[in-house]
Amino acid sequence: MPRSKSKRRRYQPPPRKKPKPSPKWFGGLILTLLFGGVIVVVLNYIGLIPGTNHTASNTYLFVGLALIAAGFLAATQWR
Repeated sequence: MPRSKSKRRRYQPPPRKKPKPSPKWFGGLILTLLFGGVIVVVLNYIGLIPGTNHTASNTYLFVGLALIAAGFLAATQWR
């Protein structure tokens, strides 16, 4: 005798595996990158970082912005 449609099983894909949580030091790394970048930008703006010419000033600014960007990128990977 054929089975009724309600008794047939539907395909269920296997459950997704949960990603591993981030190591405990990863949150500290994110904060260090973000605050370190902000500190470099502020010190560059105030003029406390050595390098009086305009090119060195821009270099420190870009380093600070790169640190902030790296902090944001790391924050997107935090679980």
